[in-house]
Amino acid sequence: MANSMIEIDGSFGEGGGQIVRTAVSLSAVTAKPVHITKIRQGRPKPGLAAQHAHAIAALAGICSAKTSGVEPGSSEIIFVPGEIRGGSHGVEIGTAGSVTLLMQCLLPALLRADGPVSLRVQGGTDVQWSPTIDYFRRVFLPALASFGADVRLDLLQRGYYPRGQGIVHLEVVPRELKASHFLEGGREAAQLAVQGISHSSNLPLHVTARQAGAAAKKLLEAGYGAEIAQEVLKLPSTGSGITLWHRGKGASCLGERGLAAEKVGRRAAIELIDELKSRASLDVHLGDQLIPYLALAGGSYTVQEVSLHAKTNIWTAGHFLDAEIAIIEENGIFRIESILRD
Repeated sequence: MANSMIEIDGSFGEGGGQIVRTAVSLSAVTAKPVHITKIRQGRPKPGLAAQHAHAIAALAGICSAKTSGVEPGSSEIIFVPGEIRGGSHGVEIGTAGSVTLLMQCLLPALLRADGPVSLRVQGGTDVQWSPTIDYFRRVFLPALASFGADVRLDLLQRGYYPRGQGIVHLEVVPRELKASHFLEGGREAAQLAVQGISHSSNLPLHVTARQAGAAAKKLLEAGYGAEIAQEVLKLPSTGSGITLWHRGKGASCLGERGLAAEKVGRRAAIELIDELKSRASLDVHLGDQLIPYLALAGGSYTVQEVSLHAKTNIWTAGHFLDAEIAIIEENGIFRIESILRD
């Protein structure tokens, strides 16, 4: 008997592309068809953006899904998944669509493929409103490994907005995930150096150094040492940025016209310092990104704030999985805990 169609209101909660990515991803994992309506209804440009359509189409190709409505501007889609296939796959997002958001959409399914997966993605590696490639490989993937995931990422070429043309290579060995419980942070952070990378392409040499120097100075003022690598590049795209991290917490800032390099470095440092001072085990963004894995495998972690993205992800996951995800306030931080029902 075929699975009945799950209905998702795409305007619920945060109401953005996150609902769509999480829903089609968990549809592929659970083999439950999904019908999503009112996609990005409240946005200035409602409906699927080009990068959302690329992510859904890529996932559909990997799991032999039947789809309708998967095109830019569409406010309604149907996704009927098939078998998730291993092997080699390639995706060109075009321009500077985020490679990290695409990979986060595909990963839950790739971890359930019928064999190892090799994925080459071309697009934007360091673009606004998405995790930077360094955050993805230094913060998100290590956290995912704690659930038992075997994933390796190689950054072949950075790509900045608007030209993109970044290239990454992802290797996934499917395996059963296990519950993961993240211990509280904060207390030991001051004794260990913050890691980071400052980078630029087709800009004066001093831009990268100024970003790194300003971030290191701000971190030192707050009592944290820093080891920040520097990359000065010549690429098809032009841009700059910095990503900082310490265990399950990270922060980043991208350069933009009219924004001094020192401000780029300081903004990333200030964001990370705020997270490091908290006793929470993970930063707010990572807490959002790991919701599908909590629902799939069980576990718990703490964050200093529960974002609307996280609440929306919990709501979306509840349509596909039987896990009960609870949010419990404890001494000024929030524990997000998944209890898998028998």
